[in-house]
Amino acid sequence: MAYRHPGEAPEEGLELSVVLPVHNEEGNLPALWAEIRAALDVIGRKAEVIFVNDGSTDTSGAILDRFRAEDPRVRVIDHDRNHGLTAALDCGFRHARGAVIAMLDADLQNPPAELARLYALLPDADMAIGWRKERRDSFLKRVSSKIGNGYRNWRTNETVHDTGCALKVFKREVIERIKLWKGLHRFLPTLARMEGFKVVEIPVAHRPRTSGKSHFGVWNRLFKGMADVKTIRWMWKYRFTYVATERGASATPAAPSAPTPAVERRA
Repeated sequence: MAYRHPGEAPEEGLELSVVLPVHNEEGNLPALWAEIRAALDVIGRKAEVIFVNDGSTDTSGAILDRFRAEDPRVRVIDHDRNHGLTAALDCGFRHARGAVIAMLDADLQNPPAELARLYALLPDADMAIGWRKERRDSFLKRVSSKIGNGYRNWRTNETVHDTGCALKVFKREVIERIKLWKGLHRFLPTLARMEGFKVVEIPVAHRPRTSGKSHFGVWNRLFKGMADVKTIRWMWKYRFTYVATERGASATPAAPSAPTPAVERRA
């Protein structure tokens, strides 16, 4: 039995794949889908929207079926049970067929309208990520996130304000060079830079959660992420940094092995 999808080939002419993990978000999905449609109208490119139903036990599945029946751009992929956020993202990335992949949460805290701003940055970058500069969460969440981001930056030589922000847009070749393990979605910008890609970061809007409940507490948000830093440091230490040139060839490698400079911040 194959546990992980081997990855779908890109579809010619399909510019954008939007990946959304879903776990018990029945109260947010109708408004979320309306905002995604509006965001895609602004972007104005051929797109698909992939909802990964990660073992929901509410009516999320039925709502997603309705979206799929109403709009051919919608694809719904069901997990056999709840496997967690990283697994749901990995599944969506592997099924994506667009030249560009976008991701965001289904909790409506990340406005889908911000996707257009991030997408517009890609001609000059390989990955564009959001920074919840004015974060609308509890004091405990804000403090634990600030500590976690500070620790990760210190230990991995990074400058990312908000690696936990779910709003990210990147070229397909970025994720094709990255293998995700449980919890490592928090380090996507660092993993991308490790493969030689350019990452830019801009402030994005953030809203309070109005329906459903968060799936992350202090343990899996702060301490688990801090523990995973050891894995990233090991990967960074033992990464390949060679430069190879074939004799008589003039072509250069598609992506350099050495990491690019720190994440660029933009207003």
